[in-house]
Amino acid sequence: MSKLRPLPVLAAGLLLCSAVVALSAQSLPAAQSTSNADQDQSVDTLKVNVDVVQLFFNVKDKRGALIPSLAKSDFNIFEDGKPQTIKYFTAESNLPLTLGILIDSSGSQQRVLGMEKEVGSAFLNEILRPKDEAFVISFDVDVNLLQDFTNSSHLLRAALDQAKINAPPSSCGGVPGLGGGPLPCSSTPKGTVLYDAVYLAAHDELAREVGRKAMILLTDGQDEGSKLRIADAIEAAQKADSICYVLLIADRGFYGFGGYSGSGQMKKLAEETGGRVIEVGNKLDKLKQGFDQIAQELRTQYNIGYTPTNSKRDGTFRKVEIRAPQGYKVQARTGYYAMQRQ
Repeated sequence: MSKLRPLPVLAAGLLLCSAVVALSAQSLPAAQSTSNADQDQSVDTLKVNVDVVQLFFNVKDKRGALIPSLAKSDFNIFEDGKPQTIKYFTAESNLPLTLGILIDSSGSQQRVLGMEKEVGSAFLNEILRPKDEAFVISFDVDVNLLQDFTNSSHLLRAALDQAKINAPPSSCGGVPGLGGGPLPCSSTPKGTVLYDAVYLAAHDELAREVGRKAMILLTDGQDEGSKLRIADAIEAAQKADSICYVLLIADRGFYGFGGYSGSGQMKKLAEETGGRVIEVGNKLDKLKQGFDQIAQELRTQYNIGYTPTNSKRDGTFRKVEIRAPQGYKVQARTGYYAMQRQ
């Protein structure tokens, strides 16, 4: 098991540590130059000119049903309110997928961790195709890389099985270290570095990949103790071009009356990266349905690309809006960072 530990925010990069070596991960541009961006492209691993912005998105009707059969002419795209020319467009569901599973192993998940492992393993076994890859991270007081990129459902299942609750016993009657994890006994929830986990999954894992990327968070959304903010996590996910889905598994009784406040930040994370929050409570059937919905959305995506009229690479955030036919809703990230070439 490798630990992903955030360094101070002012450091040049974050380290992905293992027992043998420590590697420093550097952010890469959202796309890399290998082909002519003026041509429509539908290739196994999509790589386009660095000056082309690409977005993967879904379109839904008023009832939330996916609309999979629209054409390039049905869409208009705007950056910071200015119309852009679409360079390529595909209604593609078979591009390779790079997927991260982030599982909350803090004390608040004591009653639901088992079903998360079971349903998560079944989801990965179903969705992964030969050219897809996934990794597994657990987070509590630390961020742990349980399995790096692999296509093996067996290895991913084994990784999920490694996730263990790391928190004081809920009764606070046991001895610290004997079944209660390394934390001192306390009745107050501690140690859920959720924002750090999202940042590290994006920055150290997904930023190095190309093509379709997503992370799925199984959590109640409550952060306790992260060094980074939700804004840092969102920025890292946007720079990595990663969609964030949140399966909100909230045992709200764990926090007592008025103590739970995680859903709002998770909604912000999901909406700004082109994903969404699916509330499942602590119900097995709802968790299965949530994974099924995510699988369907990931296999029913449009891919659109354009060359921005604003050619400056000044690191600023550019708002992007994709407009579909009237009555349809576009589920896409809200924009991108115009990073300098490397």
